[in-house]
Amino acid sequence: MELFNIKLVDFQDLGELFFRFLFNIGVVFIIIRYIYYPIRRRRDYLLTYALISTIIFLLCFLLDNVKLEIGFALGLFAIFGIIRYRTRQIPIKEMTYLFLVIGISVINALSNKKVSYAELIVTNLLVITVAFLLERVLLLRHESSKIINYEKIELIKPENRDKLKADLEARTGLEINRIQVGKIDFLKDSAKVMIYYYDSSNSENLADDEITSGGDDD
Repeated sequence: MELFNIKLVDFQDLGELFFRFLFNIGVVFIIIRYIYYPIRRRRDYLLTYALISTIIFLLCFLLDNVKLEIGFALGLFAIFGIIRYRTRQIPIKEMTYLFLVIGISVINALSNKKVSYAELIVTNLLVITVAFLLERVLLLRHESSKIINYEKIELIKPENRDKLKADLEARTGLEINRIQVGKIDFLKDSAKVMIYYYDSSNSENLADDEITSGGDDD
């Protein structure tokens, strides 16, 4: 039965849609829930990744017959490559997982009859394996940074760098890898100091996080 020359129900295509969708969302769930979340602990991004994966998959799958395929997929990457949220820039690792989720969804949606299900499954397993190895097995540590409004301006001198590091570690409770001195305000006897450390809690790395250590804010 047709309506305006469009089939009301195509059971073969509908079955393929459900099968591919469940397969795709299952792969994405494994990546974001069991690889990403235990490391980053960002629940807000779980919803973001799941919904973006869903809409990208459905968009690619339903428009597959338009024969845009590779050009359309590359266009999606270009669009999301220039995304910058107005309120706060997406951290590098979250952006990486965003591209991963988009890429997986595009692959699962646009793979045609020339690609067997075995190849599709192996491709998804390879992505999961590489992400798991990098995050959980190799234990690549994530370096975070914070900006501190620091009032002991005499310690920013190069010869006092060890004292500066010791004082900042005592105040922040962080094991600091390196320190970068930024803007110096001699009128207020304060300076902007950027500290870098390995974040064991894997919290979000924000360049605009600031800690005031005495003195007045700018």
